[in-house]
Amino acid sequence: METESEPLVRLATLKQLHSVIADLNTASSLADTLQTVADGVVNGLGYGLSAVNLVRPDGDLVVAAVAGSAGAEALLAGRVGSRAAWERWLSMGEHWGELRFIPHTEGWVLDDDDIPQWRTEGPVPRFADEWHPQDRLLAPMYSSGDELLGVIFVDRPRNGRKPNPWVREALQMYAFQSAIAISNSRLRANMQRALVRLEREQQALRASEESFRQAFEYAPSGMAIAEMGGDQHGRLLRTNDALCRLLGRPAAAMRRYSFSDLVHPEDIGTLLRTSAEGGRAELRLARRDGTYVWVSLRNSVVADAADGPRFLLTHVEDIEERKRHELQLAHRASHDSLTGLPNSAELRARLSARLCARPPLPVAGAGSATYDLAGGEFGGAAYGAAVAVEAEVEVETDENGFRADGFDAPFGGPPRVPMGSYDHHVHTAAPSESDETDTTKGLAVLFCDLDGFKSINDRFGHHTGDAVLIEVARRLTSGVRDGDTVARFGGDEFVVLADGLARTGAQDLAVRLRNAIVPPIRVEGRAVRVGASFGISWAACGMSAEEVLQSADQRMYVEKRSRSKTGRRAG
Repeated sequence: METESEPLVRLATLKQLHSVIADLNTASSLADTLQTVADGVVNGLGYGLSAVNLVRPDGDLVVAAVAGSAGAEALLAGRVGSRAAWERWLSMGEHWGELRFIPHTEGWVLDDDDIPQWRTEGPVPRFADEWHPQDRLLAPMYSSGDELLGVIFVDRPRNGRKPNPWVREALQMYAFQSAIAISNSRLRANMQRALVRLEREQQALRASEESFRQAFEYAPSGMAIAEMGGDQHGRLLRTNDALCRLLGRPAAAMRRYSFSDLVHPEDIGTLLRTSAEGGRAELRLARRDGTYVWVSLRNSVVADAADGPRFLLTHVEDIEERKRHELQLAHRASHDSLTGLPNSAELRARLSARLCARPPLPVAGAGSATYDLAGGEFGGAAYGAAVAVEAEVEVETDENGFRADGFDAPFGGPPRVPMGSYDHHVHTAAPSESDETDTTKGLAVLFCDLDGFKSINDRFGHHTGDAVLIEVARRLTSGVRDGDTVARFGGDEFVVLADGLARTGAQDLAVRLRNAIVPPIRVEGRAVRVGASFGISWAACGMSAEEVLQSADQRMYVEKRSRSKTGRRAG
C-alpha cells in the first residue's frame, strides 16, 4: 500500500532525474559526457559510487569515469575488463528490466574475474531489502541498434537499501538517456574529426594545386593540358612558358591548336598511336617559323575532381640535340667516313629490301616481268601469256582444283599469291640474258673498280689516294639520277644501284660514269688520273644480295680482263 509520502519521493526523484539528464546535454566532449553520467548517478539518483565502463573498439570495456570516491577513482580509472567477463556478469543475477542485480550470495563467484570493481567489507544485512557492500547493480547502456555501448556500475545507495521499483525505473531511464548522450557525443566527435580532416584535406589540396601550378608554370621543359573526349578532344587548354618558348608561339595562340595541328605530317600516325595514360612518343612539332623540332611526349590523365572531367597532361621534352646526335651516329654506322657515301652494310640493306626469296612468275615471250602485289598489275607481257605458260606445267591441286602452292587464279584474275610472305612486296625481275631486244626494265647493279689507283697510293701516299677517292665519289654521285644509290664497297671499289633501267640504259650509264672518272684529278697542284672497270648485273627476286654483288663483281673482272692494260688506264 502506498504511503502518503511516496508521491513526494517520486516527484523529487523525477526532478533530480530531469536535472541530471539536462546536464548530459551540456557536455562538450565525450570525456565530459562520460563524467557527467557518473556524476549524475551520485548527485541525482542517490548512490554513493558509480563507474562508467565504455566499450572500446576491440570489444573490451574500460573504466572511463568514476564518481563518489577519490580512492575508487584512483583504483579503477583506466582499467580494462574483458568482454567475455562482462557478458557473464550481465547474464547472471536478477533481471530488473534492463538492470542486472547480482546479490552478494551469488556474486562471490565473480571475485576472480578481470572486471575492475570496488569491494568493501560490511556486516550481514539485517533486513531483506538492506544493501550488502558486496551486492552489485549494473545498468547496461544500449544504442538504438541494441549494440552495447557500456555499463554503469553503481554501489552504496545512500538509504542503505536495495532500490525500489520506482528508483530502479529511474536508473533504467537514466541509463537509456546516457546511452543517447554518449551516442550523440560520439557523433559530434566524429563530425568534428571529419570536419578537421576535411579542412586538412582542403588545405592539402590547395597546397597541392599551388605546387602543381608552380611546377607546371616554372618547369624547365614543356608542359601542356589538353581536353579529353568530346568535340574538342586534344585541344590545348593550357601551356607553360617553356613550351611556348620551344615552339615560338604565345600562350594565347597555343590555345587555338591541338598537338595534331602541330605535329609533322610524317609523325601523325605516331601521335595517334600514343595512348593517353602513360603513352610515350618521339615526334616533331612545328615552330612558328615553319621549322620542326624533335620532342619526346609523355602523357598522363588527371581529373579535376573525384568525378570531374578528365584532362590530358603532356610533358614535352626537347630532344633535338639527342636526335641530331643519333642521326649522326646512324649516318656514321651506315656511311663511309671518307667519302660520305653509303658503306657496304647500307648497300646490302638497301639491296636486300628489294629482294624476296621467291622468284617472279615467268612470262612467255618477254623473258621476265614484274608483278605488283599491292596494285595487282603485271609489268612486261600480257597476263594471258603467263596463264598459257602455266597451263603447260602439271602442278598439284587440292580437292577444289586450286594449286597447292597458291599460285592459281580460280576466278579469272591474276595469279593468287600468298600475301603473308610478301606484305605488298613489288617483285624485282631482270631482263632476259638471251634476248638482246628485251626492253624489260629492272634494278641494275654496276660494280666499279678503279684502275691504276694502287700506283697512286704507292707513289704519292695515302693522302693523295684519299683525295682521289673523294673526287671519284663526287663524280659518281653527280653522274647518277636522284634516287639512285652510289656506295663505297671497300678500298677502290664502288657500287651503283640504278632502278628502272633497261639493258641498254645500264650500259650507257656505265659509259657515262667511266668517262666522268677519266679526266685528271688535281691534288695539291699535281694532276693524277685513274681509269675504271664496270661490271653490270641485275637484281632479281629469288637471289640474295650477296649473289647479286658477286655476279656484278665477276662481270667487272671479265670486263677488266677484256681490255688491255693501256686501255684500262686512263693516263
